[in-house]
Order: sequence, then C-alpha cells, then structure tokens
Amino acid sequence: MASISNQDIDAVLAHVDRSLDDSLARLFELIRIPSVSTDPAYRDQCRAAAEWLSRDLAAIGFEASVRKTTGHPMVVAHEKAASAPHLLFYGHYDVQPVDPLALWTSDPFEPRMEALPNGDTAIVARGASDDKGQLMTFVEACRAWKSVTGKLPVQVSILFEGEEEAGSPSLAPFLDATADELKADAVFVCDTDMWDRETPAVTTMLRGIYTTEIEVTCADQDLHSGMFGNAARNPLQLLSDIVSSLRRADGGVAVEGFYDGVKELPDAIKALWKRLPFDEEAFLGDIGLRDPAGEAGRSVLEQIWARPSCEINGMSGGYTGEGFKTVIPAKASAKISFRLVEGQDPQVIRDAFQRHVRARIPRDCSVNFRDYGLSPATVMPIDSPFLTKTLQALSTEWQCESALAGTGGSIPIVGDFKRRLGCDALLVGFARFDNRVHSPNEKYDLSSFHKGIRSWVRILAALAD
Repeated sequence: MASISNQDIDAVLAHVDRSLDDSLARLFELIRIPSVSTDPAYRDQCRAAAEWLSRDLAAIGFEASVRKTTGHPMVVAHEKAASAPHLLFYGHYDVQPVDPLALWTSDPFEPRMEALPNGDTAIVARGASDDKGQLMTFVEACRAWKSVTGKLPVQVSILFEGEEEAGSPSLAPFLDATADELKADAVFVCDTDMWDRETPAVTTMLRGIYTTEIEVTCADQDLHSGMFGNAARNPLQLLSDIVSSLRRADGGVAVEGFYDGVKELPDAIKALWKRLPFDEEAFLGDIGLRDPAGEAGRSVLEQIWARPSCEINGMSGGYTGEGFKTVIPAKASAKISFRLVEGQDPQVIRDAFQRHVRARIPRDCSVNFRDYGLSPATVMPIDSPFLTKTLQALSTEWQCESALAGTGGSIPIVGDFKRRLGCDALLVGFARFDNRVHSPNEKYDLSSFHKGIRSWVRILAALAD
C-alpha cells in the first residue's frame, strides 16, 4: 500500500478530537457491563460484554463474531485490506472483582469523571484501565479511519478475550484451533503502562516464569521440642538452609547452570535505558529501601528487566498462631518463583532447581515439588520495522522520544502468540502507574484515552508505509 498522506492523518485525528464525547459514551456502555470472569455469577454478563463488542465492531465494518470456548467466549473480528501488513490486536474484556466494595467511592460499574490535581480528568470505574479503556482506544482509532476514509490503512484482525483475569485457560487451545485464521505479521497488545505521564513506551522484553512450591518432610509427626530438640531434624531449619543456598553473596542465583544461555544486554539497549528518566534511588526509596539487592554491578533496570531472578514468595510450617507452642513440625513448605530471560528454558531451570534441592535433603527426609507454571521469556527484535515505525508514531504524537522498555513481570499470552501463531508481539499501552488496576477506584486518565486513540491512528498509518 502507498504511504498515507499527512492530509488523511490530520483529517482522521481531527475526527477523533471532535468525536471524543461519543467515544467516551461507548466506553461507558462497555464498562457498565460487569464482566467479572473469575466469578461464575457473572457468566451471563461476560457473554453480554462479548456480544456488545462484536456488535460494535460489526457496526464499524468488521466481520465480527462471538466464539464459544470451554469458558467465556472470545470475540474475533477481521477487516481486510487489499495490500498491507496484517496486524492482530489483542485485548481482554473481562475485569477483576470489585472487592472490597466498601473502599469504592462510587458504584464500580457506573463510570464517573473526576478532576485530578494535575489538571487531567480521570474515568473512575472497574475496567476503565484494565482493559476496557485500553482496548477501546484501538477500536475508536479504527472507527475514525473508517469514518473519514472508508477503510483502514492496514489489514486488521482483533481478538478480545474474556478470561485474562482468570489465567486465560481457554486461550491456548483457542489459538491452536484458529492459528490459520489469526496468523498475522505482528501482534499488538494494549494492556501495559506508559514510561511516565508524558512518555509513551513500547514493551519488547518480557521475562518468563517458573513457579513452584516445595514441601520438606522430616519426622512422621509434629514433635515436642523439649523431648526431641537437637536429636530430631527440624524441617523449618532444613528448608531455611535450602532457601539460603539459592543466592550467592553477590546477589546472583547459585543454582548450577542457571545462567547457561543468558546473554549480556546489547550496548544499544544499555545506552537507550541510560537515557530514560529513571531514578534508581527514588525507585527503591518509594518502597522504603535504599540498596539494590540483585547482582552486584548491574543497574536496577537491568536487574528487573534483563536478568533472571529467584525470589522466595512465602514460607510456612509449625505453629504461627497467637501465643507460643514448642513444637518441631513434621513438614515445612516454601513458594519460590524464578523470572527467566531469553536463552533460558523453563524446564531446564526446573530440573536444575530440583537437583539443587534434592542434593541437600538428608537420607531420612523427603521433598515434594508442586509446579504452578512454566513460561519462557519473549523478546521482540529491536530491528523490527514494526517496532521502529511504532516508536516513531508514538514520538510524533507525544512530542518526545518514546521509551523502549522491558518489564520484570511475565505475560504468558505473549509467548502463546509466538509459539502458536509465530507472531512477535509489541505491547503498547497508555495506562499510568497510579491507575489502581485490580484495586478499588480504578481509573483511566482522559488524556490516556484521548491520546491513546490518536496514537493508534498514527501507528496504523505508519505501518501502512
């Protein structure tokens, strides 16, 4: 397809500005549907949200349908272009429960506008940011292009899920069943944050994850610590020794072979991250800490985005109630998670961890493992034309250099797109860190919604070139 003219882009952007109230009205309609995926009581409302989105996309001109799954339905839509890249846009229409309801200042499913001290306005409601406001920025951008020019600059498919907040149990089999239909040149996911209030970001690095629980058993019953202390092995002590053996004095992970395949961060990415407005002292200071605890000699951003980690998420055993009980427990357990980077195989890490633990279990004791999840890291190539043009479009709209970001978290669905569809994913979102997602009084800034729509208008135009 030929390049889109600046005149067309300006006309579409002007339409976005004029139609903002109508765009908000549609967003409010969607928000009012309480599509809480984790609670079976809201099953009908989840389907209602899917049907609302399907109707809205059909009204724009998409071939849209609601697809059954073993859980909540998917919404699939297509708008074909004669000759253009094919993009798949993903979002989710389900939301978190509202509990505790008493902490909300208004009805969670009746959106309201609230003036903010910085002069912006917030849309306050459950799902305003995560993810209804975010996904509707893309839908409204498509609507604007169709309204002004009668067509989209590129070929677009849309997948809206209804179980993201419940762990996406139906997504992988659905992608397997529809791989030929949904396969695209790139996937865009709008469920992330900006770098700061004024700086947009594209997240291209996602750490993988391995989560597990280990249970150590020593005696076959709880013991009186006066009668058996010293002579009987204490599983809490044993578990503590094992847990402490997982980290080296320099902050690294001590599991043998853990860093096999881990590459150093490219110099170009290091240089870009150094230019980002990031204050390491403030990052830790805001949570009451001062000194980085990860691998010595590496920046905080490198530690949380580009290096693997091992964290103890919980330990239990013995008596933890009020007062005191002199008991040596029979069992003790710990929940442990590993964040993984490119080059690490989650199954290899799992096997190495289990060998590390078993090597430290005495012959008269035992250990059991319960795994909760394994997902590899995903990385978008930094020389991708999709990434380059997206960054340029965002920089033009926001009048500043866009950030190329990583994230310390893990989003397994991005890996599913790569493994099952063969598509790299770019995460482009317009949420702010203070949006209180998953918490009472969730919000989405009006500027995020408005400029998010405008940003997608520019991205679609840029990718048509």
